[in-house]
Amino acid sequence: MESRERVIKNYVKGYNQFDIDKMTAAFIDDIVFENIQNGEVNMTLIGIDEFREQAEKAKAYFSIRSQTITAFNHFESKTEVEIDYYAVLAMDFPNGMKKGDELNLKGKSVFEILEGRILKLTDIS
Repeated sequence: MESRERVIKNYVKGYNQFDIDKMTAAFIDDIVFENIQNGEVNMTLIGIDEFREQAEKAKAYFSIRSQTITAFNHFESKTEVEIDYYAVLAMDFPNGMKKGDELNLKGKSVFEILEGRILKLTDIS
């Protein structure tokens, strides 16, 4: 479990630093990423290239972003991580949110990890 936590902490550190190389360092080539919001899957990416492309776009959305791990919940083949999320928007959004607005959210990320490699990542908010 300690090795899983190390892999996850490195991913989160990369996320907070806008460092896509660090975020994807433990990904397998055909990583599956899903984003679930309000109980519905609103994004599915397959493969490290698709993930990197989306992560690069997302860097422009925020001037500051920070995930703070508040809990690890380990299961046989996955680890659920409870997250406090903070961000400052770097641009205006169609939903009415404006540049400079702050986001404070709670969510969960589920990491499926095998032999130190991330097979699947699901973000849930």
